[in-house]
Amino acid sequence: MRIMIVDDEVIIRTGLAKVIKWDELGLELLVPAASAEEAMERIPSERPNILLTDIRMTGKTGLQLAEEARQVLPDLEVIILSGYDDFTYTQQAIRQEVGDYLLKTSKPEEIIKTVLRAKQRVEERRAASSQELFKSKEARDRMFERWVIEGDTDDLCPELQKVFLARLEEPFTSFDGSDRYQVILITAEGWEESPSSGALLLFAVENMLRELLPCETLIQKKRIVMAIRADERQNASLRQWSSYLAKIQAMLKCNLFLAVGKQVEKPEALHESFAAAEYTLGYEGLVNQQVLDYADIAQRKGGKTVCTQEEERELSSILLEGDAVKLKGWVQQFIQSQLDDPQMTLESLEASVRSAALSAHRWLERVLTATGRGNTPEDGALHFQFQLRAFPRDALFQHLYSVMKLYHTRLAEGQATHAQKAMAYIEEHLGSDVGLQQVAKHVHLHPSHLSEVFKKETGMTFGDFVTKQRIRRAMQILTMSPAKVSEIAAEVGYEDVKYFGQLFKKITGKTPSEYREDKGRENR
Repeated sequence: MRIMIVDDEVIIRTGLAKVIKWDELGLELLVPAASAEEAMERIPSERPNILLTDIRMTGKTGLQLAEEARQVLPDLEVIILSGYDDFTYTQQAIRQEVGDYLLKTSKPEEIIKTVLRAKQRVEERRAASSQELFKSKEARDRMFERWVIEGDTDDLCPELQKVFLARLEEPFTSFDGSDRYQVILITAEGWEESPSSGALLLFAVENMLRELLPCETLIQKKRIVMAIRADERQNASLRQWSSYLAKIQAMLKCNLFLAVGKQVEKPEALHESFAAAEYTLGYEGLVNQQVLDYADIAQRKGGKTVCTQEEERELSSILLEGDAVKLKGWVQQFIQSQLDDPQMTLESLEASVRSAALSAHRWLERVLTATGRGNTPEDGALHFQFQLRAFPRDALFQHLYSVMKLYHTRLAEGQATHAQKAMAYIEEHLGSDVGLQQVAKHVHLHPSHLSEVFKKETGMTFGDFVTKQRIRRAMQILTMSPAKVSEIAAEVGYEDVKYFGQLFKKITGKTPSEYREDKGRENR
């Protein structure tokens, strides 16, 4: 496809010719013309597909040139370039169905986008004008989808297979000639000013890839699926991909991510490489790399999968306080610790995030039970749907924030607010200081006033409630854990194990050891 630049200012036409690498956009740059008259002499023989012309020139204007040139080449795409932001000219250009209108002050990337849109229109018209060509392209795309993406190799047209493989069989000069194949998934971002920009960017990237190397491609689900011949030497292959990536990003002013699938020995196994590339694509945004090879992550053993007791205690305290800023900080630190682990996998990250969510649910259940509000309510805010590629930090924060907000805005309402908050605080700090002074400070009441409110709302004294909750927690631990009685006493806030034993028997009628033995027999 050919492009001609027309401008009577030498600095403009030479600048446009040199500042953009037209060949990497899949365009042949014809010798720029210094006037509309020169352009019209050359257009019939050189037959450009795209005309980029100044609107004001000595002699004929760019609009006059566009009108005359289209009489010779009806499908010619015309882009008007002007140094004047002149609405009158714009109106006239629109009336003449000029493809686009650009200011000379436009940045190179804006010119590239405009030219690529014109190129896309040319290609669409070509396909539409040739029904056979359209059918062939459609058939090839469908075959690519069946073969590579769906893994269905039954009854594929032999002729289409030959066409498909023809591009892959052209060896790279730097490759060792081994018969290996590979699928790479590519995402792109950076052109977000309009809804259609993302699709145009993918088209531009696909266009450059096909110019740079032999490959077959398909744009699917906002990504490019590319099948290539592979270099058996992984390091050499990654260096080459990094080079291609840098070249495309510099030209199109965008950001790319490449998920490189495993190498396979036969074209029939390309779906296996695609599946590996798709798994690798799941790490996008989670790793500080732009080219990620499946081989680099296939041997990972997985990182931490559960929220530690220390992390859960810290989370419970934050949820109880209702501090959204601290909660966001906790989530950032929790997720980052997973991402910093070189053994982290998508599965271990998802498990750890779900563990944090369950920790929040356990907290809510505990505080509801402690405040006499029953079990966790059925509420849409507690339904957790986690998708790794939907930013795990945001997903986890939003869920934990919903749990926290549910407690503080709905479940902690009413006249008993202070007593309920005190009970919830006690439940979360049974192993530490839950004296009247400390709890009163948390709920912002004078200790004596809290004591009165607490007795009125719960029907028991503050001290009796603390003792009851500590013994209840000890009963739970004795049932589930083989820990020593002295360790359990310390866990629920009693340093003196003898005193703990006396309180436990007074309330339950059994010593801690007797209680454990009885529960053990019941569970057999």
